[in-house]
Amino acid sequence: MRNLFAMLAATTFLTGAAQAATIYPLDRATILVNSPFDFKIELDEVHPEGDLAVTVNGKPYAEVFGKPAEFVAEEKGEDDAALGSALILRDLALAEPGQYTVDVKAGNEMKSVTWEVYSTPETAKAKNVIFILGDGLSVAHRTAARIMSKGMTEGKANGRLAMDDLDHMAFIGTSSTHSIATDSANTASAYMTGHKSRVNALGVYADRTPDSLDDPRVETIAEALRRTTNKAIGVVSTSELQDATPAAVVAHTRKRADKAEIVGMFHDVQPEVILGGGSAYFLKADIPGSKRKDDKDYIQLFKDAGYALATSKDELAAAAGSNAGKLLGLFHTGNMDTWLDRNQLKKGTVDKFPDQPGLVEMTKSALDQLSKNPDGFFLMVEGASIDKMSHPMDWDRAVVETIELDQVVALAREFAEANPDTLIVVTGDHTHGVSLIGTIDDSKPGDEMRQKVGVYDEAGFPDYVDADGDGYPDSVDVARRFAIFASNYPDHYETWGPKLDGPFQPAVQNENGEYVANEAYKDLPGAIFREGNLPKDNDTAVHAVDDIVLQAAGPGAEAFKGYMEQSDVYKILADAFALGTVQK
Repeated sequence: MRNLFAMLAATTFLTGAAQAATIYPLDRATILVNSPFDFKIELDEVHPEGDLAVTVNGKPYAEVFGKPAEFVAEEKGEDDAALGSALILRDLALAEPGQYTVDVKAGNEMKSVTWEVYSTPETAKAKNVIFILGDGLSVAHRTAARIMSKGMTEGKANGRLAMDDLDHMAFIGTSSTHSIATDSANTASAYMTGHKSRVNALGVYADRTPDSLDDPRVETIAEALRRTTNKAIGVVSTSELQDATPAAVVAHTRKRADKAEIVGMFHDVQPEVILGGGSAYFLKADIPGSKRKDDKDYIQLFKDAGYALATSKDELAAAAGSNAGKLLGLFHTGNMDTWLDRNQLKKGTVDKFPDQPGLVEMTKSALDQLSKNPDGFFLMVEGASIDKMSHPMDWDRAVVETIELDQVVALAREFAEANPDTLIVVTGDHTHGVSLIGTIDDSKPGDEMRQKVGVYDEAGFPDYVDADGDGYPDSVDVARRFAIFASNYPDHYETWGPKLDGPFQPAVQNENGEYVANEAYKDLPGAIFREGNLPKDNDTAVHAVDDIVLQAAGPGAEAFKGYMEQSDVYKILADAFALGTVQK
């Protein structure tokens, strides 16, 4: 009999049949006191309102929440299909910290979740927070960047990265609410809201309705800062500003591809500094290069709101020196080019956008502007192309992007030395399946390039040179270079060398819609075909589920330790800024 009960319990656990209802926020959510969020119950069947019983800590929910919710008799899905009944309460905020257990019953459907509503001290620990995120930043990127930038002699690095000496560290789990795997949207959103969500979602719990903009919202850090402080806000990225990580500071959408709408969300919050790519979504539809489908001219709307506009490196320098108080920099219609392309190879789209500033220049301009605010600031800086170059396995570009990110960390540390009330956080949003295993030595005999890979004692040391001392290699096209490989990949031709003619495109789509090896690389000396280990609907390598490393320094940094979920990071930011003070 005991075995029968165990089997039934296991079946219930695996199928979830006894708890068909869904409650947002989900079980074990952590919610900042007084922070607005949307409460929603989704029932799998259609029920009359009278069948639905909802209690919070044993009391009727409206008594605890202070207001009733809207009952939706029948939610509709794609093709107007019935999904079941729902209960929705927008902009709920809980003023008392503690545990809240929500119990739902409707017919045979039951569900129970428990939330932790937390407060913060009355006194802020930090005046400023500089949150630096390397998109896709993995341990191999850091190791390779250190060796490439600083050199190595007899097994010891000749120097350290700026991020190496941040004195507090944690491992961060990145999984989403529906999968062990993640994307940049889910993790960046968790950092910026304290709530995990589904892949592709920003500032919402992903519900079942087809409308990507009506999902249950949670407050972003920018909105919390606007609600509780007078601090300035800055967003800097080398990607489109509508891309997942910069968008996470302000956005609410189930679909990260809602880029035109995300520009509107930036305009709603109006961070004092916004610098990056993505001008195509700011331009109204009739302007060449626009990707909007309406006549909204967000460049003019931001100008009307008092923003100085910069579209080049020189204009950024001029605008940063102005007294406008607000700064919008749009340096590319899409994603900005990598450091290697901008400064050495002149590939990618550098011919169309020759005057793009780098991440360090944009960060310096942002710090100069934001630090004028006597109440302090929050600045999010993203090095986006570590990820964007790791997907196509363009390792040289990815590693040099990591060096550029580290120079931003050095700049932040220099700022913090002069302003010790500044918390610096450096992390990634997910990892890639990338490893540095040794070197590739062109001087070894033979045409078969795999025989030129050196491992163990045969690896020796690479011969990158930094004669001008700027921290970047004078060239990535050296005789003995890194052997870096991915654990996951589509069909492609391994070229064994840097991609000097432009960023790598490993796979292209065939007439059947499948991704196959790009034959443009087939005849390069020593190139070999590698059959992919990913499904053929993947054209590049994918994210890994491995934990990421977070490091921090400054007031409040001691809270980063051990293993943490990415949603836990927000609690430390909120604590540093005292965003959840209980009103007495």
